[in-house]
Amino acid sequence: MDIMTVQSDLVATRRLEGLGGTSLKVVTDGRGGIEVACDPVGVPPGKQVIATRGTAARYAAGSGSMIADLTICGIIDNWEMDQR
Repeated sequence: MDIMTVQSDLVATRRLEGLGGTSLKVVTDGRGGIEVACDPVGVPPGKQVIATRGTAARYAAGSGSMIADLTICGIIDNWEMDQR
């Protein structure tokens, strides 16, 4: 799993059936990389989240047949990075 930050909503009205009606978010990782994640949780922009990839992402998005490769699994309420 990865810790990521939600930047914004992503609206894509024309999409493949395998993506379903799930909400999409633009997220960044700790190095500034930008990706798109499925969001079954309903996370607002600015929040840090836990996200999963691969087969786990498809199941987290709601179905093993989803075409998701990155899915938000939860909102981080409190976390302090060790500065060592």
